[in-house]
Amino acid sequence: MVPHPKAGMGRSVALVSTMASRWGPIHLAVTDGGVAAVAWASPIETLIAGLESRLHGDVAEAVTGAPDDPRQALLEQAVGDLERWLAGEPVGFDVPLDLTGSSAWDRAVLEGVRRIPWGRTESYGGVARMIGRPGAARAVGGAVGRNPIGVIVPCHRVIAGDGSIGGYGGDAWGSRASRLALKRDLLRMEGVTLPPATD
Repeated sequence: MVPHPKAGMGRSVALVSTMASRWGPIHLAVTDGGVAAVAWASPIETLIAGLESRLHGDVAEAVTGAPDDPRQALLEQAVGDLERWLAGEPVGFDVPLDLTGSSAWDRAVLEGVRRIPWGRTESYGGVARMIGRPGAARAVGGAVGRNPIGVIVPCHRVIAGDGSIGGYGGDAWGSRASRLALKRDLLRMEGVTLPPATD
């Protein structure tokens, strides 16, 4: 876990750290309420700017060994869970989330997505039915594309109704091909095999 070098003035609204993965650095941010962001393959500056806008305050580096800050324990729990997940363990990710700034619809969708277990997938339509909104598959896709807490809210497990891969990561970073390749890698790591790429 490597702290981000930006430090806020006074008490920040969130702490951010970066950890390594085989796909590049993963940026992780926590608030008093829980994990507020998990992102990779995008510049840390983009994540920081988005968080500061969303949370209306400064984001600071996480300082190892700061027991007086309750966010440190949340950060350590989230990092530990992510490390186990990256090692191939089926982690449940029960760390609390902070979805401040998300609409009620997005929250409902992301809570549904969070219930999809390791090694399983669900369609956009299936998530819509799961949250009591059958027929809202397209709107589910929009909410999934806005997910600020990748992996912990496992949007990579949401695929198209025909069993193809669907989309991944909205338009926030990288090419569509690179985002879909990452989604395939994440699913493969969890033991899920999809049909050969035709996207």
